Amino acid sequence: MTDANAVSSLPDADELEARIIEALKTVYDPEIPVDVYELGLIYGIDVDPIGNHADIRMTLTAPGCPVAGSMPEWVENAIRHRAGIESVNVLLVWEPPWTPELMSMRAKLELNMF
Repeated sequence: MTDANAVSSLPDADELEARIIEALKTVYDPEIPVDVYELGLIYGIDVDPIGNHADIRMTLTAPGCPVAGSMPEWVENAIRHRAGIESVNVLLVWEPPWTPELMSMRAKLELNMF
């Protein structure tokens, strides 16, 4: 039987996702001075508040990106430490390919892309 107080103290999925997004905004592509979230590199965030778990689907700006082996680990570490998530799975995907159109308005402004 589940303790009702323990269940009510769990963050809901929206709160957990917001914490993850804030954590993602601390991870920067070393070649572009914009965080991975604003760059549009995050394709999906699935959270399980009860299991304190997150599945992240992300891409990179190019398949030959020199940090392809490191960036998923940076994302995982940021989410674990800054969002307080116990279990994180980061899946690197290449479809659809990343394009600058995926960048947020904030990222485009920071990079003077207007």
